[in-house]
Amino acid sequence: MNTALAKVLAHLENVKFAHTVFALPFAYMGMILAAGGLPDLRQFLLVTVAMVGARTAAMCANRLIDLELDRRNPRTRARPLVRGLIRPGEVWGLLVAGVMLLVGAAWQLNALALQLAPLALVFLIGYSYTKRFTWLSHWILGVTDGAAAAGGWIAVTGRFELGTWVLWLAVALWVAGFDLLYACQDVEFDRREGLHSVPARFGVAGALVASRLCHVWTVLAWVALGWVEGLHWAYWVGVGIGAALLAYEQHLVNPVDLSRLNVAFFNVNGYIAIELLFFTLVDLMLRR
Repeated sequence: MNTALAKVLAHLENVKFAHTVFALPFAYMGMILAAGGLPDLRQFLLVTVAMVGARTAAMCANRLIDLELDRRNPRTRARPLVRGLIRPGEVWGLLVAGVMLLVGAAWQLNALALQLAPLALVFLIGYSYTKRFTWLSHWILGVTDGAAAAGGWIAVTGRFELGTWVLWLAVALWVAGFDLLYACQDVEFDRREGLHSVPARFGVAGALVASRLCHVWTVLAWVALGWVEGLHWAYWVGVGIGAALLAYEQHLVNPVDLSRLNVAFFNVNGYIAIELLFFTLVDLMLRR
């Protein structure tokens, strides 16, 4: 493989670029709800740039902050930065570029977006430290990722509205719920290293209960969003499919068998984000 291409692929793997599918659809969902349909092309492109920048900065920071932990964790020893396929200086460069993309896009959107950008960066970068002192880190990640949906909304309106908060809450609970599942695979490592997580503190069974509660409240938040925004049948079809997929995700994982965790984490959550965006857009377009 070409050396330059291999380097690019290593950086994409390092920031798990494919996982953008989890948060980006909800940023778009915030935009279309705020706009009552399709936003203008400029807003769409700027929100996309802001999201790519924010996620790149967050993931680069995470890889740098957790580098020594990743070297000791059997699950993460194959990451490109750990293996030396890319250098810390390169990751720092991408981190700075990501910050510049986020701030530049926010500046072009509106005053509130720009004012909130520094706070967003505190959460995007600071999240990686939270597992060192609190098992609430799963919900802090949820709040951080949920800000993407709120950001998409604010990009269009330049202000907070009731729907902004409800959508943010829904995404925060959804992300916390699947992060609780994902953390189950590191329970022994977290305990050995003195890291804080719900599985390490309360066991895998306790984490699964917390995850299920988060996803029940996620569906309730989707319902509240539909009521607040006056959405119709197409949106409710999306909510029904999303609820069924969350139930399936929870069914895939149990305290004595985590073998299907990656299917639950990667596949199902990607489907949820995309289908809910699709049915929300259909609902809004049918009302025109």
